[in-house]
Amino acid sequence: MNTEEELKEVTKLCRDVFAKKTYDYGASWRILRPCSVTDQIYIKANRIRSLQVKGESLVGEGIVPEFIGIVNYGIMGVIQLKKGYSDSVDMGADEVMALYDEQLQAALTLLSAKNHDYDEAWRMMRVSSYEDLILMKIQRTKQIESHDGKTLISEGIDANYLDMVNYSLFALIKLVCEKEGQD
Repeated sequence: MNTEEELKEVTKLCRDVFAKKTYDYGASWRILRPCSVTDQIYIKANRIRSLQVKGESLVGEGIVPEFIGIVNYGIMGVIQLKKGYSDSVDMGADEVMALYDEQLQAALTLLSAKNHDYDEAWRMMRVSSYEDLILMKIQRTKQIESHDGKTLISEGIDANYLDMVNYSLFALIKLVCEKEGQD
């Protein structure tokens, strides 16, 4: 497979999970303020690191669902930044999925541009490095949030969310697509 095909496979996986959760829960996540979305991403990222370090899961779920969760929460975060949070579920499944697709496409456009410039260097990285970079992006995001979203020179919260989405997509390619190629 090439990167484009692998991205289609892992983004379909993420989108399918998001669509099923939207069916189950609706847009209940719309009540989350961006800082709460950041904390949800932190929980998932911290669990991945914990599982990597400990080498086992007592709950029986591996790291793939957590990377999918980071992709989906990252997209939710960008939506929340653009739309603002709501005190109630204020959109239906069709609107939610359209917004999801729009922000996923924005993430993929950024990924494609960076992948071109960096010449697929991500392929030589370890999954643990993606995880460390995500944790660093979370810390940066929290710092920017403590400045009410204002920066002097750095990219904003939305760019950090998109980077977390893209690092997670790279990890998923390594964990899902490359593993399939080895089987």
